[in-house]
Amino acid sequence: MSAVTDTAPSEQAAAERVRSLLAQAVSFSLTTDGQCYDLIGMHSVGRNGRITLAAQADSPLAAEVAAAPHGSLAVLLEFTDIAPTPLRDRVRARVTMSGWLTPAGPAGVHDGDGGDGDLRLDLARVTLRTAAGTQEVSLDAFALAQPDPLAVEEAAMLTHLADAHGEMVADLVVLAGSRLPYGVVRALPLAVDRYAITLRCEYREGHCDLRIPFPTEARDAAEAGEQVRLILTTPRCAHHHRHPSPRA
Repeated sequence: MSAVTDTAPSEQAAAERVRSLLAQAVSFSLTTDGQCYDLIGMHSVGRNGRITLAAQADSPLAAEVAAAPHGSLAVLLEFTDIAPTPLRDRVRARVTMSGWLTPAGPAGVHDGDGGDGDLRLDLARVTLRTAAGTQEVSLDAFALAQPDPLAVEEAAMLTHLADAHGEMVADLVVLAGSRLPYGVVRALPLAVDRYAITLRCEYREGHCDLRIPFPTEARDAAEAGEQVRLILTTPRCAHHHRHPSPRA
């Protein structure tokens, strides 16, 4: 990956990336010694990164927790970050979390997160895997981090840009000029956060990710749209970081 030369942060820290992924995610897989579950709409992240699962009291997962020694069940959670646009390789990141599930207890217990029948995850390890490699995320960093302010709106923003503003995507690619290898056959939005927009430039074989930092940080979707317009109307403000990927 290209080095960042700006003095201010221009990329998400690993812990923030994980918190953003959890804020976006609808489903995840959970594995115990005896079972593997595909769960939808069951997790929430409360204060200090506390993860709670809204399990039914009579569910197989709740039964496993109840039967575990001291009501503490070792589990592995896996979240997959999928790009909302129709790319060849849509997996952007994977997050793996290990720890123990225990009953959350009545509302107001455990920092106020969870209610009767819910399950609390006591984290032991958090790992983030991206195309750039694998990072271990400290539990303290995870607890202190917050999701990117664009995380929840990102999918709608990217699909709207791809469906309704293809000319803007093409213009952003043109701005990259000689920084991109020759032979781009398609370019689509891959990601956006408060610092930058990233495009996926596909070739006959392989692809290249082009990250274009915003002139200033965006606090919401409207400001992100304005930052893209500023890049296009004031090209000198744009700094491009190219992330080549191995050939397929």
